[in-house]
Amino acid sequence: MNWDRIEGNWKQVTGKAKEQWGKLTDDDFDVVAGRRDQLAGKIQERYGIAKDEAEKQVAEWERKATDSWFVKDQKKA
Repeated sequence: MNWDRIEGNWKQVTGKAKEQWGKLTDDDFDVVAGRRDQLAGKIQERYGIAKDEAEKQVAEWERKATDSWFVKDQKKA
């Protein structure tokens, strides 16, 4: 998945990020605002892990991203 797509649709994928990193707060996600480096930094801070490990987790999460993360609910008329 292209990180630009994740960043551009950050509000849509925040729920998936919350599932992955439950220790991050809504304020953390607001600060991150889709920026990959900020997300890794917040993960590192909240989980007390090394920068490399945080980067690895973000990369793995990014690989899991699918088109279904970006599909908006469509209401039937």
